[in-house]
Amino acid sequence: MTPSQFIARWRENPLSERAGSQAFFLDLCALLGVEAPNDPDNYCFERGATRTGAGHGWADVWKRGHFGWENKGPGGDLGSALKQLMTYALALDNPPLLVVSNRAVTQIHTHFTGRPSETHTIGLEEIGTPENLQKLCWLFTDPEKFRPGRTVQEITADAAGRFANIAQSMTGRGHEPQKVAHFLIQCLFCMFAEDIELLPKQLFERVLNKRGADTVKLSAALGELFRAMQGGGDFLLEDIAWFNGGLFARIDLIELVPGEVEALRAASKMDWSAIEPAILGTLFERGLDPKIRAPLGANYTDPGTIMKLVNPVIVDPLAREWAQARERIGLLVAKYHEGGRGSQTAWKEAQALFLGYLERLKGFRVLDPACGSGNFLYLSLRALKDLEHRANLDAEALGLQRQLAIETGPANVLGIEINAYAAELARVTVWVGEIQWMLKNGYDFRRNPILATLDHIEYRDALLNADGSEAAWPKADVIVGNPPFLGDKMMRGELGGDYVERLRKCYEGRVPGGADLVTYWFEKGRAQIEAGSCERAGLVATNSIRGGANRKVLDRITGTTRIFEAWSDEAWVNEGAAVRVSLLGFGAFSGAEHDEALTVRLDGRAVSIIHADLTTGKGLDLTQAKPLAENVSTAFQGITKGGAFNIPGAHARQWLSLPNPNGGSNAAVVRPWRNGMDVTQRPADKWIIDFAEYTEGEAALFEFPFAHVVKQVKPERALVIRERRRRIWWQFNETAPGMRAASKGLRRIIVTPEVAKHRIFIWLPASVVPDKNLVAVARADDATFGVLQSRFHELWALRTGTSLEDRPRYTSSTTFETFPFPPGLTPRDTAAGAPSGAIAERIASAAQRLNELRENWLNPAEWVDWVITPEEEKAGFPKRPVARPGHEADLKKRTLTKLYNARPAWLALAHQELDHAVAAAYGWSDYSPEMPDEEILRRLLALNLERSCKD
Repeated sequence: MTPSQFIARWRENPLSERAGSQAFFLDLCALLGVEAPNDPDNYCFERGATRTGAGHGWADVWKRGHFGWENKGPGGDLGSALKQLMTYALALDNPPLLVVSNRAVTQIHTHFTGRPSETHTIGLEEIGTPENLQKLCWLFTDPEKFRPGRTVQEITADAAGRFANIAQSMTGRGHEPQKVAHFLIQCLFCMFAEDIELLPKQLFERVLNKRGADTVKLSAALGELFRAMQGGGDFLLEDIAWFNGGLFARIDLIELVPGEVEALRAASKMDWSAIEPAILGTLFERGLDPKIRAPLGANYTDPGTIMKLVNPVIVDPLAREWAQARERIGLLVAKYHEGGRGSQTAWKEAQALFLGYLERLKGFRVLDPACGSGNFLYLSLRALKDLEHRANLDAEALGLQRQLAIETGPANVLGIEINAYAAELARVTVWVGEIQWMLKNGYDFRRNPILATLDHIEYRDALLNADGSEAAWPKADVIVGNPPFLGDKMMRGELGGDYVERLRKCYEGRVPGGADLVTYWFEKGRAQIEAGSCERAGLVATNSIRGGANRKVLDRITGTTRIFEAWSDEAWVNEGAAVRVSLLGFGAFSGAEHDEALTVRLDGRAVSIIHADLTTGKGLDLTQAKPLAENVSTAFQGITKGGAFNIPGAHARQWLSLPNPNGGSNAAVVRPWRNGMDVTQRPADKWIIDFAEYTEGEAALFEFPFAHVVKQVKPERALVIRERRRRIWWQFNETAPGMRAASKGLRRIIVTPEVAKHRIFIWLPASVVPDKNLVAVARADDATFGVLQSRFHELWALRTGTSLEDRPRYTSSTTFETFPFPPGLTPRDTAAGAPSGAIAERIASAAQRLNELRENWLNPAEWVDWVITPEEEKAGFPKRPVARPGHEADLKKRTLTKLYNARPAWLALAHQELDHAVAAAYGWSDYSPEMPDEEILRRLLALNLERSCKD
């Protein structure tokens, strides 16, 4: 068939919609030279007709992975045809293209997940053009040709960036940030509304174009528009629907300057119908709030990551409920069709089960008690609406009457948010998401007003009332969210000392004083579940929740509930910065071990149990490990400066030769300094002024160092909150007296970075000051060094420590003090000096060899000169490696991190030799490098528990 023949045949064809539908499509196949429908499972007419029990299926034509096609008769409404396809897209396996035709016009609507919808219109009279014939062929052969180029996430990030620039301009002109944010959010919603035709098409854009040259008139026009949206009315001879819902209850206009008008005009030309609600609020919050403004673009958490909590906490349990109800409904409907006694009762019961499930969804409440800008709320609402939609389609396929209205909506989601910007954005996110979902799935959205009031997304503190009492949370079926990440050391600075004191007093006995802020939400969620006010919770925390004081909150959770879903170490974005987090789902534990509803998953794998440290394995719960008395007062955190005490090495060496009024050398208070980077990378030539526990009078006798501290440190310390630090400003914030006492008399100590990719221990001369991000072990014997650097201690540290981002964290309390050293080699045994005996000597020899090889690799004799001044040598300070001419770049590449990344054969063999020596000290004659990690940890835990009982 030729194009002209096709056009002539269908130009005036009088066949009705039903009579002409298949004939039209078959002629089109003939025109294009493609196969006609011939496979009921992959390419057919009337897909789903047998399931609905009606003569009409979900689509007139369906081709798996390609399209759903709905025909209308001559002059038929293509909008209603598209709505039908959208309603049944889920049942049609979400084809990437939705096609509607009334013969005179054929429209191809793209329906790719994560991409904006685009429409390609082909008139009957133009069907024969090469471009249109090619498009129609692609329907059958290559639907990917229609995939829009930009993702909805890219479009949303672009939109957020534009609005951030406008906000910055407005606040830069002195406008109050909250007023700016509210005004721009109203503008944002207008752009969205006109692109989905809730407002007349391009209305907002037309206002900007018509009144933009006169900013006073533009403000007046926007005020008229917002007031019309507030209660419905007329604007520019156009009918304006009633929106309100709170968004337009307050109208605070800001007069724009020309550059802002142009920026708004450019933004209005974007496709706002395609914005992604799951990231909309996050990006706009950072753009509109000057306190947290950050670079915009790729810095947001992917919705798929959020669904790792929403699915197990909300979707999976409710889907299981429907699966059970659906199975029962199927049996009841079959009984009804069999007829006879009880058939009518069966039908009524089937209807009641279906409607009861819909009522369950309608009444289901999701609370996000730190809802931010609403991404968890939106994704939770979307999940509930998807469940209701699926239940409707399934019920119709079973022969029941599908409900025409979707009952789940904004009332299903509750929120608490302390940031006013974020709370308002959360409401907009929910509104936009609700409207988008209804349109995408072919349902009518609510009217009069279009926006439901969202007073249940509350602007308040989720933890404390104004009087210091515990804040109440509304009752909900589940709790989800991403509470704020704020470490315990940062809480006073960010929240204020008074607030932190009241918070800790309120939750005393439930949340340890040293726990991070996020743990308070976990404890409240646990308490809600224990009280029966909530079924399940799914919350995000930094991955440090697995250890230290934070883990005590998880201990309470595992004691009264059950962790059924956990992702121990996931990438996340917090206020624009990439962090590593743990995702936890926990809920009431019925004791039904084999109940499918209690499926337990860790990092996507089914497991039997999840412990408080987010590990698994029956009988291997390392959270049971106790600190051992034999290990105390041995490992310490280094000093915490609290000011600009550091000086370059060149200055320090000059000061070593300067006299003082007391006749003493500056070497007593000016010393080399090392931090974690000096261990993992190359050591920098940094020194530090260390007055230790000196009085002000004693410190002042060291003239130049003291003058430096007066100038550089004292002004900073005058502003700090803690009275002691203001008063004793010449000393470090934390002088580490315990470490100094334990190290006294030692020529060297062992240090390891608190946070590092590889667990590396090195020797540090006792004359060098270790920083707070080094853990110092006050021992000088090679046997202790060897045990610490062994595979056994590394495994223990990885499992009992926490992490920062993707780097494990080592602590003196949870990792060192709980570690069971080999018999005879405990810190108590080595306190008096190096241990003796063949076993200790074997470990010491292997440790010395490992250290020697590493040092030779780090500082090859051919590349390095070791230098020291007479003053340094006299003071007992170590020599410094300096690159020989021509080897500066070579030496810069020699770091322990790069060495352990590569792990050459000689290094691996040296570690194996050390591991065998340490295994012999434990009496593990069966040890080999192939011994499973879990077996090693099992043995170490048994030793810990045995010794802790004796303590």
